[in-house]
Amino acid sequence: MRSEPISKILDQIDDGRIALPEFQRGYVWNSEQVRALFDSLYRKHPIGSLLVWTTEDDSAVHRGSYSLASGSVSLLLDGQQRITTLYGVLRGHAPQFFDGNSSTFSGLRFHLENEVFSFYQQSKMKDDPLWVDVTELMKGGNAGLGSFIATLSELRNNQASLAKYVGRLNQLLGIGQKELHIEEVSGNDKSIEVVVDIFNRVNSKGTTLSSGDLALAKICSVWSEARNSLKSKLKEWESSGYEFKKDWFLRSINTVLTGEAKFHFLHAKSAEEVQDGFKRASKQIDTCLNLISGRLGLDHDRVLFGRNAIPVMVHYLDRIGNDLNERDRDKLLFWYVHAGMWGRFSGSTEALIDQDLGVLQTEQGNLDKLIEQLRLSQGGLHVEPGHFTGWSLGDRFYPVLYLITRLGEARDWGTGLPLKHSLLGRMNRLEVHHIYPKSRLYKRGFERPEVNAIANFCFLTKDTNLVIGNRFPEEYFPEIESKHPGALESQWIPKEPELWKIQNYSDFIEARKRLLADEVNERLASFLHGDSRWIEEQPPRYAVHQILGGITSDDEEDQLIGLNEWVIQKGLAEGVLAFDFADRVTGQQLAIFDLAWPMGVQEGLTEPAAVLLNESSSLLAIANQAGYRAFDSIVAFKNYVELEVLRQSVAIETLPNLSHFSNES
Repeated sequence: MRSEPISKILDQIDDGRIALPEFQRGYVWNSEQVRALFDSLYRKHPIGSLLVWTTEDDSAVHRGSYSLASGSVSLLLDGQQRITTLYGVLRGHAPQFFDGNSSTFSGLRFHLENEVFSFYQQSKMKDDPLWVDVTELMKGGNAGLGSFIATLSELRNNQASLAKYVGRLNQLLGIGQKELHIEEVSGNDKSIEVVVDIFNRVNSKGTTLSSGDLALAKICSVWSEARNSLKSKLKEWESSGYEFKKDWFLRSINTVLTGEAKFHFLHAKSAEEVQDGFKRASKQIDTCLNLISGRLGLDHDRVLFGRNAIPVMVHYLDRIGNDLNERDRDKLLFWYVHAGMWGRFSGSTEALIDQDLGVLQTEQGNLDKLIEQLRLSQGGLHVEPGHFTGWSLGDRFYPVLYLITRLGEARDWGTGLPLKHSLLGRMNRLEVHHIYPKSRLYKRGFERPEVNAIANFCFLTKDTNLVIGNRFPEEYFPEIESKHPGALESQWIPKEPELWKIQNYSDFIEARKRLLADEVNERLASFLHGDSRWIEEQPPRYAVHQILGGITSDDEEDQLIGLNEWVIQKGLAEGVLAFDFADRVTGQQLAIFDLAWPMGVQEGLTEPAAVLLNESSSLLAIANQAGYRAFDSIVAFKNYVELEVLRQSVAIETLPNLSHFSNES
């Protein structure tokens, strides 16, 4: 073990002698952790040691496109967050290997009288010279100290106060000379696999690497631009309305290159093979999205279910090249829709993807066998009315309702025009409409699952939704039928006017569930071009039951989206809206969490969390039993983030051993 001053460590980063290994994740600290680190350093508390992997420059696969120094190089295994924070504040900009939100460590101030650190707030600090810009002081060093002293001399006649402040400025500057202990891992026997294992052991209480992180590390070892290329393509899909994760994209690349879901053989691929796999996977994902959007109408992220089926589709399309005829195209989409409806990949994702890839790779492997495997696992592919028992926007049959709206002859009730594909104009955006208005159903004593039943949903343009307002169907249905004959029937509304009355609401829901199920079966049957062997009516493998939880209105969804944006602004991880909580073995949907962080709001550092608005105690119990920290209000969740996540390191300031700053990468 050796010790070196912080300033020297930062110089070695500039010189290319200390770098970040490619397999490291990006910067994840929040502003409170930045503040706490500097408070600890100012008070001369220990902040833990660093762990580096010392290797030769020609074998050091590092983050960033800059050149390393020749000879031996040290790659940070433990200490990335601390060193990145120190570099950002002391140098005034992020290091060359940076990947994250630099605003997290921008604008740090120190109050000379109160000796507290805080981030810049104009109303609080603008006219108070005792709030010192830490970065400005650090960049100027001893040479720039005079300007601070001159400012204080002009404003303060009390020489005792001036001496005190100068002492504190010098104490701040001394942070750069604080020595950190550095432990080294070295030796010819230290392969990347061995080092990654060491990394994960050291970070067992911190941010460990996923299989996708390891796969990306191996890809970057032969293709240095891989990370940036992946991020660029993900941004391209995001701009088209689809948000995908890095691991998901890597999975598709892997199915193209190796024919497997697991990343076992990816490390054996050359740079040329990896780049070729990237191009082929990107092309076929684009093809899949075009098929799913154009043929099925699932044209944005909110209704794109079954996304883990796409890597299988990518493999199939890559195998057949450009030889996709109309029948096979529709069979592939038939399989995709059913994989989404039944949650094919919601359980043991990798194992099930490998199972389906195995079918496609057999000598007789074809789409027929793929569909048959899905039918056997599910017990039948016939949609029953009971499958529309769900009651939220997160139910798997919510995208199915959107699909048949786009795929069939559904018409808007205000204009009478078909609701196919994208409509132009802000007021033409499709919205969920409650056929029977929620507020009036609640006044009649109906419970939440009844009020928000999927069979009480339809899609209309925003303008039409506003015009209908809060009226009962028996009031506005006759008007629609008069203006646009057949428009009601096009949205699977029972014809009998008696069912339009509020006292017959339950009967209306049951009748519409039958119409919806018939429509789904008919539409999907058309994708088989007369081959009906897989859709004969059979009892489903799992009994139809009511799924707990889920988003039940646009207002609730807007609140959750706003909360998600608030979390992201805090420098924390984005949550998953309408999270499909399923049995890990069978894939059966068990519940829907309104907004969830399966890996924690600070990924790898905090426990899984979920926000469950207006939900039952039973659902809260399910979430808690699954290891989630569950919150039943936005206020409660924000308090958790503010008091526990963002301030989790505050107590460290008064402790002699700051173990919080170890076990981080």
